[in-house]
Amino acid sequence: MSTNLTTGPEQHSTPIKTDDPINAQILSVSEDQIAGFVPDPLGRISELSGVAINTVVERLQAMLAAGVIRRIRQTLLATNLAQGALVAWHIEPEKLNAAFDYMFQQDPFSGHVVIRSTDGQTIGARYRLWTTLKVPEGFSMQSHCDFLMRQTGAQGYRMMPAKRLFALGVGHVRRRGIEPGSMAEVPADVLDTEIVRLNEEDWRVLVALKREFAPHELCADMWRPRAAEAGVSYERFLQVAGSLHERGVIGRFSTFLEHVKPLATGERVTQYNALFHWAVPPGREIEAGQQVGRFHIMTHAYWREGGPEFGNVNIMGVAHGRDKQLLLDHKAAIDKHLAAMGMPVAYTNVFWGGRSEIKPSEIEPQAYRAWCAKVGLAAAPGA
Repeated sequence: MSTNLTTGPEQHSTPIKTDDPINAQILSVSEDQIAGFVPDPLGRISELSGVAINTVVERLQAMLAAGVIRRIRQTLLATNLAQGALVAWHIEPEKLNAAFDYMFQQDPFSGHVVIRSTDGQTIGARYRLWTTLKVPEGFSMQSHCDFLMRQTGAQGYRMMPAKRLFALGVGHVRRRGIEPGSMAEVPADVLDTEIVRLNEEDWRVLVALKREFAPHELCADMWRPRAAEAGVSYERFLQVAGSLHERGVIGRFSTFLEHVKPLATGERVTQYNALFHWAVPPGREIEAGQQVGRFHIMTHAYWREGGPEFGNVNIMGVAHGRDKQLLLDHKAAIDKHLAAMGMPVAYTNVFWGGRSEIKPSEIEPQAYRAWCAKVGLAAAPGA
């Protein structure tokens, strides 16, 4: 391989831009098409993309080393491993950026941290900071949020756990050419959020499994060192990982690009991050969620209860794109489809993402206890 992995992006002999045809071919698969646990994920990317394995490894190594890909890792379905919620925070404008920094830098259990705005002073517009929170089972999400409120000076918050999931998979490159109205032939699957209990060996394998890969770790036998890290044989590692997959706690093997921030090459993968809201009649949430989730533009779709602070919204979804009007056209197509199927919508809105940072939420109970001891938070038991 000719790639110099230690130099800046302008010195790479291997192309690292996402719109390079071969890179786009790889990323269209590697972002969100490798579902579950796969013993040879790079081989699967090669197979599905039609790009030779040596080229797949070379390009992913180069893009990761240059910062074009921000991380490569095995994702987990954390909603089945820890209590989780989308949290909207009411924070005064002068404290907003400091609160953002605290959530991103000081709280390992807050994942996505996004400052959002609406087109006009609509209902819920005072909630500018949005985070995703994961707290291990047995501990209190409310206690955690109360602590964050004290640290940031927030005036209030709304916690919105996911009751069901209908879409989950961020593939920016693959979605670039999607036309408004493009959708699957059948309604989206319904993913449950029931917590799966793990034993000590499960956790050791899971912790090793989810750690991010460095460029030099990308190879055909990439799980063997992780087995040693977990203190089990390679064969046992594959068995436990397969069992975790069967129990529904493994997400995708994914290469992550930045959502909004410019990449090391200067290009932006997306410009706009839209959080769509719909309020549908109680009792029809799953039906509506399956319809919203079938649209190809949706990276996330879920049933969450927004309460009166957000017009009693209960279906939410996220879409990304480079053109704001095009995203609005996508939403208009979804609205039209919901109307055509006789789904009443009492309220709808769009919350646009601005400043954002994304990191995996920590979910390990031992890590939570250690963090509580460090910050002086009594680890309150959950309900």
